[in-house]
Amino acid sequence: MAFDFKKEYKEFYAPKNKPSFIEVPKMNYIAVRGKGDPNVEGGEYKQSIGILYGIAFTIKMSKMGEHKIDGYFDYVVPPLEGFWKQGDNVELDYSHKENFEFISCIRLPDFVTEDEFKWAVSEAERKKKTDFSKAEFLTVEEKLCVQCMHIGSYDDEPKTVEEMKMFSENEGYVFDISDIRRHHEIYLSDPRRTSAEKLKTVIRIPIKKT
Repeated sequence: MAFDFKKEYKEFYAPKNKPSFIEVPKMNYIAVRGKGDPNVEGGEYKQSIGILYGIAFTIKMSKMGEHKIDGYFDYVVPPLEGFWKQGDNVELDYSHKENFEFISCIRLPDFVTEDEFKWAVSEAERKKKTDFSKAEFLTVEEKLCVQCMHIGSYDDEPKTVEEMKMFSENEGYVFDISDIRRHHEIYLSDPRRTSAEKLKTVIRIPIKKT
């Protein structure tokens, strides 16, 4: 049976719909940076998703080709994720999505080294005849965060974020947003197949002691 990160690491992918604290270890990602409203057709965000999945499935399906990755095990491609910021704002202003800065990403299994990542980018370009040069091998160590399962439309996220903020402040913490530590979302639902009110999104925000 293929290894499923969502099932094996439920503490990261299946939090309750009430805020809680979590210590998040170092993880590696396929990542693409960009700016702008994620809903714009043909925009940087939409383009980034094609790049991410092109490389993700090149790595997953490498078992079928001649190139063998040391330590490879069969796995389910992890969900799409995004690290977001908006200038120096501590919280995102959803009414001005055109100012969003994002790092769109998909988690990598630990057996994928930087060299294997470079191979996957080159192989994806060769097979798909597409430029994948915007992709990077990114390591993120989030450390202490507050997280919560948000159920509903992406536009309703500010309500959940406010609950997370109040919970954190009551426990003596504040949001700690910077270029390195960003608002983090993990998308567990496909918006093309799921109604807005049923979308499941993990929201994770870095915090620090007041």
